[in-house]
Amino acid sequence: MNTIRLAGISGSLRKASSNTAILRTLQASLPAGVEMALLPLDGIPSYNQDLDGPGLPDAVREFKATLDASDGVVLCSPEYNFGMPGVLKNALDWASRPAFASPLKGKPVLVMTSSPAFTGGVRAQAQLRDTLGGTLSRVISRPQIVIAGVNTKIEDGRLADATSLAFALEAINDLIAEIGLLRAARALSAQPALG
Repeated sequence: MNTIRLAGISGSLRKASSNTAILRTLQASLPAGVEMALLPLDGIPSYNQDLDGPGLPDAVREFKATLDASDGVVLCSPEYNFGMPGVLKNALDWASRPAFASPLKGKPVLVMTSSPAFTGGVRAQAQLRDTLGGTLSRVISRPQIVIAGVNTKIEDGRLADATSLAFALEAINDLIAEIGLLRAARALSAQPALG
């Protein structure tokens, strides 16, 4: 079986981000045959339609190329002011172009959030799902992955809470299963018709 390539995106730019720590922990815990590249958002400029063409900024071009080459995406985001961070919304806006033909179209996406609050960033999940609907992504349908009290669950830059990690890895398995179904459907449609 070909390697499954995932793109991991943290909704936080902070060096000691809990969400980035969660992605790094997942990255180190993936099953054989699955890889995940973490995509930085630091260099992505604010969306400007004037730049959305042949003169695409290098950081945006690289971001979109990595998304395009991936089999699926894992988003892990904090919640800022009852919603998703602006830096993540901005990156998704860039990735949504060109309309109806973006690198996110038909791409399986797993959404998870974390927060020091008991709600675990659940309100950001709703905004993320709405935005991803606009990009025509295939958001994985499953119980929401929200990691509450995350500030007590990160140790030495890793998600140390066994229950949260197990739940997140179950979700990763759901993402991998969806990718497998899509690969099988593409292989079937590529076969010549009998008769």
